[in-house]
Amino acid sequence: MIDSATEFLALRLGDDPAGYNRAARDSAPLEIWLELVTHHPEAHFWVAQNKTVPIEILRILAASSDWHTRSMVAAKNKATPDILEVLANDDHDAVRHTVAGHRNTPTNTLMTLCSDTWHEVRRTAQDNLSKRDKKA
Repeated sequence: MIDSATEFLALRLGDDPAGYNRAARDSAPLEIWLELVTHHPEAHFWVAQNKTVPIEILRILAASSDWHTRSMVAAKNKATPDILEVLANDDHDAVRHTVAGHRNTPTNTLMTLCSDTWHEVRRTAQDNLSKRDKKA
């Protein structure tokens, strides 16, 4: 378990690959995650990358100023439909593209993404809808 924001940052900023793994896999109390997202915007991507990060933190990170972070949030298996709906309106093509391919993206959101300005987002949303139709 990660016991402080300082510990998380040391694990991620250090030179030890085992530290990177702990930063990506170990859990931490909600207060630690909140401290990291509130006071350490440079750590947003790494927090989003963590396998145990709570949904409450993903909701905050969905509004990060860093598109890489928002894209990581959109790629999380545990991303909820409400988070994906928000990210479907993102300014960055890569974020919308990730949402278009996510299994938890609501059907109505995928239908909206089928009219996206970027052809890759449209194609991925259409492919995702087609896969769902075949399963139904």
